[in-house]
Amino acid sequence: MIKIGWLPFVGFIISSLLTSSIPTLAQLQLGFYSKSCPKAEKIVQNFVNKHIHNAPSLAATLIRMHFHDCFVMGCDASLLLNSTSEGDDVEKKSIPNLSIRGFNFIDRVKSLLEAECPGVVSCADIIALVARDAIVATGGPSWRVPTGRRDGSISRKSRALKDIPAPSDNFMKLKTSFANKGLNIKDLVLLSGAHTIGIAQCSAFAKARLFNFSGVPGEVDPSMDSEYAANLKANKCRSPNDTTIVEMDPGSRKTFDLSYYSLLLKRRGLFVSDQALTTNPTSLAIINQLLRGSVGNFFREFGLSMERMGRIEVKTGTEGEVRKHCARVNS
Repeated sequence: MIKIGWLPFVGFIISSLLTSSIPTLAQLQLGFYSKSCPKAEKIVQNFVNKHIHNAPSLAATLIRMHFHDCFVMGCDASLLLNSTSEGDDVEKKSIPNLSIRGFNFIDRVKSLLEAECPGVVSCADIIALVARDAIVATGGPSWRVPTGRRDGSISRKSRALKDIPAPSDNFMKLKTSFANKGLNIKDLVLLSGAHTIGIAQCSAFAKARLFNFSGVPGEVDPSMDSEYAANLKANKCRSPNDTTIVEMDPGSRKTFDLSYYSLLLKRRGLFVSDQALTTNPTSLAIINQLLRGSVGNFFREFGLSMERMGRIEVKTGTEGEVRKHCARVNS
C-alpha cells in the first residue's frame, strides 16, 4: 500500500493466518475494556466532543498522529515518548513529526482514564479512539476501533524518517511504504483522502515544486496546474522557506468530502505524493470510482482502511505495557 477490490486484502489475511501474527489479529477486539474499564470509550468520546470544537483543526493533526504512530514500529504510541535524560532521539523529534500537535490533548484524556481505571487503558488505544472521535465530531466518517493495543517502549527518530511516507515520494515509493505495512493501493488512495482537511507549511513543498524543480532555479513542477502554482507563489509561498499555512483542499478544508480527489484530477495536489496518485492506472481508477460514488460510500471505504491501518504491527497480550504517563515508559 493491485487490483481494485478486496482480493489483495483477503490474501493478506490468509497469509497472516499462517504466521505468528494470528494472535495479534485475534486479540484486538471491539469493546476490549467493557469489563476492565466500562466507561473508557465514553470518557474519550465525551472529552473530544467537549473540546475539539475549540480547535477543530486539531482533528487533522490527531488523525495524522495516529497514521505516523502506526507506520513506525506499529500502533504502539511510540510517537508520544519524550527523550530520556540519556538524550535518546525519539520519533517526535523527527522531521515528519515536528509539525504534529495534540500531545497535550492525549495527555488530558489519559489523565481522565487513569483516574477512572488506573493502569488499564493504553496510550496506543487512546490515540486510535481520539483520532476517530475527533473526525466524527467535526463532521467526518466513523469507523470501528477494536482495542487491546499495548504501548511500546522504544522510539527512534531514524525509524520515523525511514518509515513515514514523505510528501516528495513518487507513486512507487508510496506503494512500497504501504505494502510494507500490509496495506494496498486502495488503502493508499483512501487514507490520502484525509488530506481533505489537511494543512501544510510552504516550506514542506515550495522549494521542490514552486522554486527549484529538478534543481533548476525558478523552475515550477510541470505536473502542477500552472494557475494553481502561480496563485500559490503570489499569495502564499513567496519564498521557498515561507512558513505560511496552505490548505490542502482549498475552499473545502473544513469539510471531510471528495473535493481533495477532484483537485487531484485538476493537477492541484499540494504535495508530490498527492499528485502521484494520478500517475498510476490502478490508483487513478480508484479515484474516479470514488468520485462517481457518494460521500457516504467514501466514508465507508475510508473507515475500512482506517481500521486496517489501526491494526499495523500492534502489540497485544503480554507484549509491551500500559503506560501510566504517555510521554514516558513505566519505571
